[in-house]
Amino acid sequence: MTEISLPQDPALAAAVLEIESHIAEAGWDQPARLYALVDTARIVAQEPTLASQMGLDAAAAEGSFTSVEQDALPDQPLEVTLESIVWPPEVTGCAAVVERLVLPPDVDAEIPDDPAAAEEFAREHPLRQEVRIVAGATRAGATYCALRLRAHDDDQSVVDGTELVPGLLELLRSTLEEL
Repeated sequence: MTEISLPQDPALAAAVLEIESHIAEAGWDQPARLYALVDTARIVAQEPTLASQMGLDAAAAEGSFTSVEQDALPDQPLEVTLESIVWPPEVTGCAAVVERLVLPPDVDAEIPDDPAAAEEFAREHPLRQEVRIVAGATRAGATYCALRLRAHDDDQSVVDGTELVPGLLELLRSTLEEL
């Protein structure tokens, strides 16, 4: 029997899936994106005018996150950018969106050690798959991911769960650690 991975934090799962749905509307070949996740109740209480403009109210605020897209990221791999980010305390969590090429595990031994050669190998491999990853983490330690394959680009084929991309999730968690 397959064990189902339920979200530790339903609000985080909802935010990640909402971001994935929003990004999917724009299609593929998008740049990496980064989002701050802010407790919606905090926005409603501290910024009522902004909350009203966003269509948020006290009922909608209970137990939910509002995702705030950050400015365009530097022209470098998302993983490098994340190593230099520290969120202020009012940010409850964060989420990242990135598109990647993935290969089946049985070709791992063939991948060159050199990063540039490995990238070319993946780009040219006939079994490559393009995947869009949306990963999120909270200060409380909850994580959630949503994956969409370009070859199966429909809402019903989105795969989601708590630990689908452990390396990216660890980088996101590290941006939320207090110094």
